[in-house]
Amino acid sequence: MSLNAFITKETLDGSDDGPLAGKTVAVKDNISTEGLRTTCGSAMLEDYVPPYDATVVELLKDAGATIVGKANMDEFGMGTTTETSAFGPTKNPVDESRVPGGSSGGSAAAVAAGEADLALGTDTGGSIRCPAAFCGVVGIKPTYGLVSRYGLVAYANSLEQIGPIAPTVEDAAALLDVIAGPDDRDGTTRDAGADSNYAAAADGDVEGLTIGVPTEFVEGADEGVEAAFWAALDELEAQGAEYREVSMPSVEKAVAAYYVIAMSEASSNLARFDGVRYGKSGGYDGNWNEAFARAREDGFGSEVKRRILLGTYALSAGYHDKYYAKAQDARAWVKQDFDEAFEDVDVVASPTMPVPPFELGESLDDPLQMYLADANTVPVNLANLPAISVPAGETDGLPVGLQLIGPKFGEETIVRAASAVEN
Repeated sequence: MSLNAFITKETLDGSDDGPLAGKTVAVKDNISTEGLRTTCGSAMLEDYVPPYDATVVELLKDAGATIVGKANMDEFGMGTTTETSAFGPTKNPVDESRVPGGSSGGSAAAVAAGEADLALGTDTGGSIRCPAAFCGVVGIKPTYGLVSRYGLVAYANSLEQIGPIAPTVEDAAALLDVIAGPDDRDGTTRDAGADSNYAAAADGDVEGLTIGVPTEFVEGADEGVEAAFWAALDELEAQGAEYREVSMPSVEKAVAAYYVIAMSEASSNLARFDGVRYGKSGGYDGNWNEAFARAREDGFGSEVKRRILLGTYALSAGYHDKYYAKAQDARAWVKQDFDEAFEDVDVVASPTMPVPPFELGESLDDPLQMYLADANTVPVNLANLPAISVPAGETDGLPVGLQLIGPKFGEETIVRAASAVEN
């Protein structure tokens, strides 16, 4: 099986003991690994070797894990299929004619195919949960601030989080136990959850749990996906949980708000890749401006260029209030809707993705289709909440994921509910 799940395959050994001793881990290629190439799936960084480890990589090594390589990804995390990588697409191990999801598609495919026991991905708008759902594995997007982002090559700072991908809920929770906690090098991290035992929460006990189902998250889903979703909720009900409908009207604006914010932050973050500070350099004629333009033209792919241009436009004079400010207002509305929902329910549930995995090449000519597929995942990032995707059945032989969303730092609750689905 040749899935192209890895950009670089090289082993980095951890300590001789620890909670992850004997476990192999694939690390998404936008997370810094000292002495090991970190490309972000881009020709812009194809030769970049970081001089330091990200905090999460240090924690993996201290826990005894063996890093077996850097996982393929959509370029700079921008995509839902892992087809925008400069190193070629990753295939879905369930069906090699399908995409594995993105942008952490290489991480999910490596775990699903048994090429790594565990993996780290990053989630800016669903980039852990989408590939977990498409590949039939478990992925956790932690609360913003639970896991250090030091050493993560930034795409959209206010949205993204590093999180685990694993074959089971307990394995994913055990990896989260290792990487969670405050970090002096990341001022956005918090003490909350540092003393939690997420793996122990995977006990399947959902007696008395109340699940909210926003109708807006289910409407328009593929028939097979919707059937698997309701069957999973019925199983949770049989185990002692109850579910009820809740309304989240802000979801209608969430995708548009997310992409305005994410692209605006990306246009700022990627300005450093100019061929002088970072990125491709040398061999360009002309003055500095011409060399700068050539380096970015050669180094970035079409999807990255599209997002930089749109983000720069949204932040430009005369348009900032029209687009970016309104997107931030919509973001506050999304957070308010979740806060109100959690006054009455313990978790919120939805299909992770409204459709089964795309066929390879299907969405490349229609970026809007790819953006709209994130409708159920991006609200979580806008509200900085935790969420998990757990396998919930199949449609036409393809995996379907159930997404469970918790209140801020409510990882133990969503792990417990997900483990009941798994059992």
